[in-house]
Amino acid sequence: MDLLSRLLHRDGLMLIVDKPAGVAVHRGPKGGPSLEDAFDQLRFGLPRPPALAHRLDKDTSGCLVLGRHRKALERLGKLFKSGRIGKTYWAVVEGAPAAEDGDIDVPLGRLDAARGWWMRPDPLGLPARTSWRVLGRSGDGARAFIEFTPHTGRTHQIRVHAQSMGWPILGDPIYGSGRREGSAPLHLHARAVSVPMQDGKPPVEAVAPAPAHMRQALTACGWSGKAQP
Repeated sequence: MDLLSRLLHRDGLMLIVDKPAGVAVHRGPKGGPSLEDAFDQLRFGLPRPPALAHRLDKDTSGCLVLGRHRKALERLGKLFKSGRIGKTYWAVVEGAPAAEDGDIDVPLGRLDAARGWWMRPDPLGLPARTSWRVLGRSGDGARAFIEFTPHTGRTHQIRVHAQSMGWPILGDPIYGSGRREGSAPLHLHARAVSVPMQDGKPPVEAVAPAPAHMRQALTACGWSGKAQP
């Protein structure tokens, strides 16, 4: 896997790469290929490869932040935990929100122990809030192009929140119609990230281009391929 061509940002503390969809960020208990296998390409003279500062789901594409050494990873960990890192996601959903924007404030809990990381709305769960706005709609009203901004970092937060509103993300194999054979891949993309890495300096910002597997559905919802407001 060529990660050098997918590098969005590089400095002495961190890297931001455009993660391809369909690749796990790290090797799971069952083994198999992962993005970490290619991190040696990104050493750029340092004795060790970079390490993950956070996670993206296997089927999610887009901005992934890596720390280049221990102190940088400690700083990034605190920023993610405190919610100071800005994250923007693009998604195509099945269904049509009645409004043009809003907030989803729905606590989330584990579905059950046997389902691992699968989540569900749970009034006794952990607080979870996501803002959203519609960027486009398909002509037949069956789908919408939405920008999501998560304010908390719960597992599968955007995916469960979208489903809870009645418009699951297109191709979601757990919470949407992606369980059907021959269905579309997950249409969720980590579009942009903003990292206030150093106090007193502007945040580091990166934007990942729309992935190939989402472009047809995005175009059907009015996306022109140009920068979105």
